[in-house]
Amino acid sequence: MNNVANKNASLEILVSTKGQDNTDFINRMFKNRPDLKHPVLIINQSKKKLNFLQNNCRVINTNEIGLSNSRNLAINNSKGEICLLSDDDVIYSSDFVESIKNSFEKNKNAEIITYQSTNELGKLFKDYPKIKTHNKRSISTINSFLIAFRRDSIIKNKIQFDSKFGLGSTFETGDEYIFLRNALEKKLNIIHCPKVILSHKSISSGQVVGKDKIIFARAAIFYKYYGTLSYLKLFHHIILLLNIKAIVFAEFFLKYKIGLKGIKKYKSML
Repeated sequence: MNNVANKNASLEILVSTKGQDNTDFINRMFKNRPDLKHPVLIINQSKKKLNFLQNNCRVINTNEIGLSNSRNLAINNSKGEICLLSDDDVIYSSDFVESIKNSFEKNKNAEIITYQSTNELGKLFKDYPKIKTHNKRSISTINSFLIAFRRDSIIKNKIQFDSKFGLGSTFETGDEYIFLRNALEKKLNIIHCPKVILSHKSISSGQVVGKDKIIFARAAIFYKYYGTLSYLKLFHHIILLLNIKAIVFAEFFLKYKIGLKGIKKYKSML
């Protein structure tokens, strides 16, 4: 049994941001919880230096770019027993700390727990899986800012984000999927908790599935996990996009070619 199994376990919020030179974003994030005393680690990718005077906040300023690099730097420098990945544009619910700690206490063998978000209209951010234990399909619905984990398990199993994927990288999406898939392959127990812990604006890069850059990245993920079968996976994916009207028929072969470019680019980086 993991030793992080009680409400007294320390929780640390790992915030990825860039270009910040003041702390207004922190006030927005925690406006529903202004009394927050839990440690916050801020990774600020910027040429400008961000200073923070609150006792519970640490800042690492870095010139490195890419969201995955930011996440990895945060994980490697984290100290909390339970860590929560975060972005600078989320707004936390007033009870988010209690929700996270309660879920880890209830699921004592869980090493990663994912949560839910609402949008600015108060509706669910997306259709979340109605499951308790995640699988390869369900993890595709999860955004990285809804992932909490037991730090020891992540460090011990060397679970990292792939720097080739994520905002600011060659492939601008898929970073959280690869992170969670890596955890699944290491046999970590990943649980989904149907509890809303934050709100996030309704438009997300990962939701615009018909965009060229998303197809480009998705095709690379197909190749990463399926090799030569990725060409069939890509063809099937383009058909699905057509069926859900994310693209029109006239775009079919153009979008497939974009996917082929994604596969070619990924192969060139191996």
